[in-house]
Amino acid sequence: MSAGLLEVAASSDVPARRFRGRNKKERWTRGEDTELAVIRLPLDVHDPGTRHRVEQLYSAMWSVKRALQRDARKAVDAYWAGDVRRETDGKAWRLELGLSREGMERRAYRHMENSKHLGHHVTKALVMHQADEVFETSVSRHLFPDASGRRHGRPMTGRWWDYTRIPGRARSHTTARKWETFRLHGTLAGHLAAYRHRSLDPAVTTPEQAAMLPPDVRVLEQPHRLPTPVRPSGRIATREVTPKKKPKTRAATWWDHAGPLTVVFTGGADSHQGDLVLPVRLPSGSGRWPRLPHFLGDPGTWHKIDLVRRRDASAPGRWAYEAHLTVLCIGYASAQTRARRAAAAGLDRAGGVDGNVSNLSIVSFPSTFDPSHGDVEATRVELTDDELAALAKAHRKTRGRNRALNRSRRASNPDQYRPSKRQQTRAERRAAADLPARTLQLPSGARKANKADAPKQAYRRDRLSAGYHLKRAQLAEAAATEAEAKDHRARRTAERIVSRHGANLIVEDCDIRTWYRLWGKTLQATPPGRLVTAIARECEKTGGRMRRASTFTTKLSQACFCGARVAKTLADRIHHCTSCGLNGKPGHGLRSPGRPRPTRESRRPHHCTPGHRPGAPDTQLVPERAARGPVESTAARCPPHPGLHPRGSPKPETPGRGPLLDTTPPTGTGQTSNETRPANERHKAHVGTAGCTDNAPPRRTRSAQTPDGHHGAT
Repeated sequence: MSAGLLEVAASSDVPARRFRGRNKKERWTRGEDTELAVIRLPLDVHDPGTRHRVEQLYSAMWSVKRALQRDARKAVDAYWAGDVRRETDGKAWRLELGLSREGMERRAYRHMENSKHLGHHVTKALVMHQADEVFETSVSRHLFPDASGRRHGRPMTGRWWDYTRIPGRARSHTTARKWETFRLHGTLAGHLAAYRHRSLDPAVTTPEQAAMLPPDVRVLEQPHRLPTPVRPSGRIATREVTPKKKPKTRAATWWDHAGPLTVVFTGGADSHQGDLVLPVRLPSGSGRWPRLPHFLGDPGTWHKIDLVRRRDASAPGRWAYEAHLTVLCIGYASAQTRARRAAAAGLDRAGGVDGNVSNLSIVSFPSTFDPSHGDVEATRVELTDDELAALAKAHRKTRGRNRALNRSRRASNPDQYRPSKRQQTRAERRAAADLPARTLQLPSGARKANKADAPKQAYRRDRLSAGYHLKRAQLAEAAATEAEAKDHRARRTAERIVSRHGANLIVEDCDIRTWYRLWGKTLQATPPGRLVTAIARECEKTGGRMRRASTFTTKLSQACFCGARVAKTLADRIHHCTSCGLNGKPGHGLRSPGRPRPTRESRRPHHCTPGHRPGAPDTQLVPERAARGPVESTAARCPPHPGLHPRGSPKPETPGRGPLLDTTPPTGTGQTSNETRPANERHKAHVGTAGCTDNAPPRRTRSAQTPDGHHGAT
């Protein structure tokens, strides 16, 4: 076993290492009612020296994280290989291998001490929190199952391009002026005084007054290159006196800075470059200004700062940097949002949400089931033609960028690719005509590989041009922008749904992973899970709750309102009851022969709606009316429902009365829990699942490397 996996015992002539002991004071804990919110503060890194220091900081922290991930992989392999030790006392075996939070922190300390250059860029506090993140995101999720009994796979070593966050350490709420990593200095009032707009009313002097301005008024006027604030100098009175009755003074520090907001990092323990000062750029318009006093008005609520970077092709160095400030307060909500949520909370309605691949159906009714208290409301969410055209245009742009990346890689590494059949035929034709051979600048064939169909040269060793890096940054930036737009669209759609149908909804508990296996790229436009998650979050903020109903136990599409059971396959889109004569399509009205109009209970959602277009995001709310007669089947246009059984009908059950809306549930049955679907059974040999008896370590198949450096199991 590698000696690096165990703690090396100190020799008799070398004193043992000293670590920080336990906290002797009362430990600060966040209250149960105290919430956390995060605000993003853009940082200005136009100065070349400042940007170089930030890049060196990221490079140093990435090397620490990569070393910790490799150590974690070796320790995990040793843990699964020790069958006897693991079965005898698994906890002691993990502690001996250092598979604990403290063990990962001490590994990080050793890496920092053994490397001479890390001390110039990072501190032990940053290294410690990086070790905590590796333990929580890699080791702990692999060794211990979650609530559903699942475990993550073997810890892997990430990529440099995916390393975007440097976790900071939370400030001390028991000792004043104690931040051990990134610190935020300055005040919002000082920022307003330094960069107030020239046309701003002189009577506006405080951030609270600026928050009351109309949305079209500009508050700040910040230059393109923000000046770096200077550390305060001189002496500051401490309001104390010496024994000789003279006032005491102290040297000024960053804590006395009351000007513009700025993020300060002291640098490494062995650094001689001074503090790393990063100016903060705030939004200039008054429309976004009310958010700032909510988060930045009280410095006592500032909790922690993480340094984050994102791809930006137009920024110097192809990266844009932000400070994510965690604040001990609730999230910001405007007056209009609070009024809308209050109105939605008072609707007193209950509804159901039925998600599909490309649309969403919502039906709600009064919670009292009394027709005099309100009507049945039905909504369908689907794409408009303009949004479909915009998605097609974005897809063409993404495809063009990917093809440009491929051409750039081939042009920089022509000796790693074979000519295409057309190029080879042309070369043979020129040779047959005794014409001189032409140098092939851009081979269009497959990559040169060995007999095992593996590339002769790894993609990571290819030569890449500056244009390639620029195009790849543009592609990553476009992908992040598209994801942010999808989240924004999902939030706005969820707000409209909750405002109309109330905050108490029930959604079908489907496995979205099955949908991806069946339809794949069709779901990438707007994943249904994104919209359902946004609706659940909006319900919670409004004061309600979204519950999940299992289709394995309810089977509502198999039950008629008269109580009879009507067996259907997934291809049957028309409900026809032989007992009461009720027929029609659920979601568009069920018509009984003796009723001129559909009943209120007949307007319940179904898992398929007309106009189904696979691949369309859910962005448009279309109200539906109940049909006055039976509608034709749309089985040819609608894919089978993935939540129950992808091929064939569900298992038959004992005939009897189905679930009724106006009857009392059977004895012993309560409300449907939030997660009623049981965990899927997995193969016994998969290490890391609940109930696994296989003692062999987890195995991983040979991975295939992609051009961008990804590794995936083959």
